[in-house]
Amino acid sequence: MKYGAMVMVLFASICCAQEQSNFQPAETNVWGAEYPRVDSAGRAEFRVKAPDAMKVRLNFWSGPKLDMQKQPDGFWTVTTPPLVPGFHYYTLIIDSAEVTDLNSHSFFGGGKDASGIEIPEPGSTYYSIQDVPHGQVREIWYNSQVTGSWRHALVYLPPNYDTQTNTRFPVLYLQHGAGEDETGWIRQGHANFILDNLLAAGKCKPMILVMAYGYARPAGQPSPDLTGKPFGSPEMRKAMQQMFQAFEDDLTQVLVPYIDTNFRTIADRDHRAMAGLSMGGMQTFQITFDHLDMFSYIGGFSGAGLAFGNQQPDLKTAYNGALADPAAFAKRVHLLWVGVGTEEPEMMHAGLLRLHSSLEEANIKHVFYESPGTSHEWQTWRRDLKDFAPRLFQERPN
Repeated sequence: MKYGAMVMVLFASICCAQEQSNFQPAETNVWGAEYPRVDSAGRAEFRVKAPDAMKVRLNFWSGPKLDMQKQPDGFWTVTTPPLVPGFHYYTLIIDSAEVTDLNSHSFFGGGKDASGIEIPEPGSTYYSIQDVPHGQVREIWYNSQVTGSWRHALVYLPPNYDTQTNTRFPVLYLQHGAGEDETGWIRQGHANFILDNLLAAGKCKPMILVMAYGYARPAGQPSPDLTGKPFGSPEMRKAMQQMFQAFEDDLTQVLVPYIDTNFRTIADRDHRAMAGLSMGGMQTFQITFDHLDMFSYIGGFSGAGLAFGNQQPDLKTAYNGALADPAAFAKRVHLLWVGVGTEEPEMMHAGLLRLHSSLEEANIKHVFYESPGTSHEWQTWRRDLKDFAPRLFQERPN
């Protein structure tokens, strides 16, 4: 082999080794798992043992569906193209069975436990754990007379909550989306770290964060049989309305009083906010507008009342006329906030833009935020919370 050719081979080997060494185990892996691995370009490398399988596919719910290649040792491997930064749900299709990846932690989404992988966003630390004072996330169980059952919620308490025993705090009720549950804002969304980092930077007020289980059924009511009923059918809409109403009753009649009794809250509407993503945004608009005596801050993350359908909403009559008088609404509601990702599904993006333009035309004071380059995903909602939380519970001019 000539000297020049040897140099080229050596150079290629070094580059290949550097490329391989650039892959690191994903932060969402279980203890000791080397795969999946992520590199600085956002590619992910997967390796799964299934020696008897005929076909294995990697199934990203909102991304590529990739055939994996079988290796002589019985492992199947694949490397993805660069992925959008943020959290991604995925499963494996081994022959005809959809399964989770045993190398990854599981997260509740799509109505089931699924694998997840975190693709770091270069330069973004606002949702990462940092060397700052940390709040605590506690579990609560409360007995609901509305549902006739014990219900679960997570509560974030700001740093020094336990030492500042004479201090009371405002409360943000923050809701998950459809197919997810009350664990999502902590495990997928990192809401606790977002608030920790905002507080450490002096960018938001200390607050209590309550994340409730968003599904509810009135006591004694059986589960509806929706077998074969398509999404949007009259039966599905009726079931959703019943669930929304039961959740509204549970939150306003049981959960809010429980939180005010068991934690040091400032128990008035001026210090109580609610927001939610997707379905949680729809629930937020219904609950807050039905109970403006309880809430004065409202946020819809990729979901808001009046945002669906193909026509401009009638703001004069919506919510019993709460939006009919812009000046009166501005005095009563301290913040109305609506957000969407620029790459969201067209119907959702168009509906929220239409709501924004309707609010502008009606001179309804509000904030509209678009997350650049993100779709209906946790990176959008992390950014939403980062923008929304600092606007809460600030001093208002007389």
